Amino acid sequence: MLRAAPLILTALFLFPNFIHSAPIDAVWSDAQAPEKPALTPVTINSGDTALLILDIEELTCNTKRRPRCLETVPRIVDIMTRARKAGVTVIYSLTSRGTPRTILAQVTPKEGEAIVQSSVDKFWKTDLEKILKERNIRNVIITGTAAHGAVMHTATAAGFRGMGVLLPVDCLSAKDLYTEQATVELLKTGPGTRKRITLTSSQLINFP
Repeated sequence: MLRAAPLILTALFLFPNFIHSAPIDAVWSDAQAPEKPALTPVTINSGDTALLILDIEELTCNTKRRPRCLETVPRIVDIMTRARKAGVTVIYSLTSRGTPRTILAQVTPKEGEAIVQSSVDKFWKTDLEKILKERNIRNVIITGTAAHGAVMHTATAAGFRGMGVLLPVDCLSAKDLYTEQATVELLKTGPGTRKRITLTSSQLINFP
């Protein structure tokens, strides 16, 4: 400890403001929103890409709990329809209380399309990783709700596994705009995804 004292004193001399840094709760209102991220056009390789539709259920996607989720459904339907036509693997998830019957009718799974069930990380205690490996999937398009729940945690888990993450920002939802914005920023800059993620939108995704 005594040997470290000169280094500590030097640091305090060179960086005097360090010890006066205010805690986040004291400067909460000073925080500024990040710049709007650039969105990238993407052409999908149907052989190594899967579309994940996460927790689009009556329990989570309704006018009372999360009305913004309902606004994303037509865009998710559009991606789903084009993905199926191109032969892209489509995989669904359920919340811990959901059942296949609680999935919204607009995005009802087709026979043979996989459904996994877990909490916010859809890799956790499910066959998702096994399914993706069996189908040689290297990239996932992640859509669904909640942005700060299933979307963020599943995207991060995919990034940890070395997968490319394609995030159409108009196909995720939360209760409010701030949470959606924060999710996009955290996935863009977070250590688990920043080198793996591509921010895009439903209309910028091309299925050849």
